[in-house]
Amino acid sequence: MRLALALLLAMSATLPAAAQNAATAWATSWAASVQGPYPAGNPSAQPDQRFAFPEPARGARDQTLRLVLRPSLWGREMRLRFSNALGTQPLVLDGVHVGLQLGGAALVPGSNQPVRFGGRAAITIPPGESAWSDAVALPFVPEAEAGQMQGRKLAVSLHVAGESGPMTWHAKALQTSYATPPGAGSLGHDEGEAGFPFSTTSWFFLDAIDMRATAGTPVVLCFGDSITDGTASTLNGDDRWPDVLARRLFARHGNRVAVVNAGIGGNQVAGPAEYAPQKPAPGGPSASQRLERDVLSLSGITTVIWLEGINDFSRNGNASVETVQAAMREAVGRMRAGLPGLRVIGATLTSALGNEGQAHGFREQDEKRRALNAFIREGGLFDGVIDFDAATLDPSTGGLRAEMVPDSTIGGPGDRLHPNRAGYLAMGHAIDLSAILPGLR
Repeated sequence: MRLALALLLAMSATLPAAAQNAATAWATSWAASVQGPYPAGNPSAQPDQRFAFPEPARGARDQTLRLVLRPSLWGREMRLRFSNALGTQPLVLDGVHVGLQLGGAALVPGSNQPVRFGGRAAITIPPGESAWSDAVALPFVPEAEAGQMQGRKLAVSLHVAGESGPMTWHAKALQTSYATPPGAGSLGHDEGEAGFPFSTTSWFFLDAIDMRATAGTPVVLCFGDSITDGTASTLNGDDRWPDVLARRLFARHGNRVAVVNAGIGGNQVAGPAEYAPQKPAPGGPSASQRLERDVLSLSGITTVIWLEGINDFSRNGNASVETVQAAMREAVGRMRAGLPGLRVIGATLTSALGNEGQAHGFREQDEKRRALNAFIREGGLFDGVIDFDAATLDPSTGGLRAEMVPDSTIGGPGDRLHPNRAGYLAMGHAIDLSAILPGLR
């Protein structure tokens, strides 16, 4: 493995003249919309967390988290954003490293790189705020062929010094990450896995990664709720519909486009009216409330695909169609004002009819869903429309197609609300690539 890494470094030693002259900029390569504080949220396939985090109010305590994630765009230089957005006390991080995952919590030997903040090894992030790291070199990424890294995963290790207090997190990672026991200290430098016995299917504190890329690199942001977040997709399988879209774009354009996921399970367009650490909701802050953090402040966003609204019509939301339409108009206006030239694509809502839960699946909800879909298709608000409803609907029942119902995450019968892998695959292939990135050839 060390020989392979050495060969990668040798291959990337010479910088082509064209690359020296190319203008570059930061482009978002990965994101995880934050919510919280832990445990407020809707994780999937979550292991028992009481050994890693025995007291949620105290949070992480002198321990190291190793968060595993898959960039959608690769480069030889990156930076990371850490968030204390839903924390109630200062968050102190040190011993931060980023390396290439080998398997489990183990890293490819020699790949682990230290992360600095203004040249320092530690940073204190006040409650409600976030912070970017310094640029971090990734010498294991081939200079001229960064796309060879597509599909590989990074492991970001961070040590929480002292107690974090209530933890800002993204509940539904659908990706296994790792943690040391409380009190274990700073182990981010250790490329082995022995010190990381506990697992989680959530991400904590980390909410964005940028890669240095050619200026103007398109970044497609998928904005929405659990059906974007990936409920009922395969744990560690990377088969949410945004993942399918990313692979299609890579097959056509190579390492020239990023696709990032800004879904939160349970999220709503218009509700809740209030969201705070002292008053959280499982679905996170409303789409309108999280626009600045999850869209406008990210690097290089050129297209937003927005799929959302089914939770507004649930018995938890009880919103009218007119309320959701108004919130959509307001949010799209803010996105376009904040990111001139942005393309905003509306996606039709998939059916929840027949869901056996108490909040979804009733006839009145489906009537509202169909009315909102008509607005998305014909209301003139969006720059284009993706018809996910048509891609997944069984016309004979009005619900999801039968093969799209069984759960892919943990097995079982499925809930008739969230499409499974087959459904997400159909959704990802229902997207007209030229419509979302019309200028890219």
